[in-house]
Amino acid sequence: MAQPLNWQKSSFSGGGAGNECVELAHGDSTLLLRESDDPTRILPLTRDSLAALLGRIHADRT
Repeated sequence: MAQPLNWQKSSFSGGGAGNECVELAHGDSTLLLRESDDPTRILPLTRDSLAALLGRIHADRT
């Protein structure tokens, strides 16, 4: 039987109801990314693709 995923909320997510945050979990061989307001949509990523995604988000903010 598969173990339940341990989702971790981003430290950049504000307080409040907790419905507007990004969460990350370890899958079998990938990292899993989801938005808490739609937890059924899960994006599987490798470490390299997650780093590229975060780098692109950071570059777009500057």
